[in-house]
Amino acid sequence: MAEVLVYVDHVDGAVRKPTLELLTLARRIGEPVAVALGSGAENTAAALAGHGAVKVLTADAPEFADYLVVPKVDALQAACEAVSPAAVLVPSSAEGKEIAARLAVRIGSGLITDAVDLEAGEEGPVATQSAFAASFTTKSRITKGTPVITVKPNSAPVEPAPAAGAVEALTVSFGEQATGTKVTARTPRESTGRPELTEAAIVVSGGRGVNGAENFAVIEALADSLGAAVGASRAAVDAGWYPHSNQVGQTGKSVSPQLYIASGISGAIQHRAGMQTSKTIVAINKDAEAPIFDLVDYGVVGDLFQVVPQLTEEINTRKG
Repeated sequence: MAEVLVYVDHVDGAVRKPTLELLTLARRIGEPVAVALGSGAENTAAALAGHGAVKVLTADAPEFADYLVVPKVDALQAACEAVSPAAVLVPSSAEGKEIAARLAVRIGSGLITDAVDLEAGEEGPVATQSAFAASFTTKSRITKGTPVITVKPNSAPVEPAPAAGAVEALTVSFGEQATGTKVTARTPRESTGRPELTEAAIVVSGGRGVNGAENFAVIEALADSLGAAVGASRAAVDAGWYPHSNQVGQTGKSVSPQLYIASGISGAIQHRAGMQTSKTIVAINKDAEAPIFDLVDYGVVGDLFQVVPQLTEEINTRKG
């Protein structure tokens, strides 16, 4: 069976959930070979082997931490030359998509971004994408070179599948461009204790109807009762009520959780483009004609300041 390279997103050896999802998809089209780079790369082996990686290629060098993107592209190119994979899978983060695009150019291959599903085909892997704000679903395959595909978080389940996970050192030769952009400083993001927005299984978002930064406490309370991430519409972000890093939509982040709760969000097409692939969508809005109700699974017509606290209380009561 052909081997499939999976780029590992990890923090000091702690593997992030989107990588484990990629391993599930990789097993559909071949044998997963993980590529872990940077500090703690060797510590990823146990988690990767437990989810189907037959082999783990590791490399650590100062370039991976001190410079942006290109050293990782050099490493993935070296992995492609060593393995000759049937495909390369990368998480669909901002950095992941840049790495994938640069790699595709390097190896003369086609690129598919933001896939939401992957299956084996007679002429290579077939990727499913949501197009035009999820109004259409497309199936595509790459016809030139080794397919390079980025996959959105929450597109596949995390399925344990014990495998060998043999660790092998990857030899990487860095090109001249590897040191072209240097990281001069890092500032840790203040932790809220909530899940990462793009990786969360549940997202609770607030919009213009929240009517003020101080009122986002109502949204946060519901999110915390569910163990969810907090999102915001562009209107709420532009008004300064919530950080841009939490914006869901065409000019923000795309999310695809199991459950998406929209409170006080009208449902403009720009917002729908960032959340329409959610598995179950619930909307709370006092305007019965709001466009958001056209795509929801469950809709509540009512004042969010009455509905959301009651919902939070009911959830906490059941949990208690």
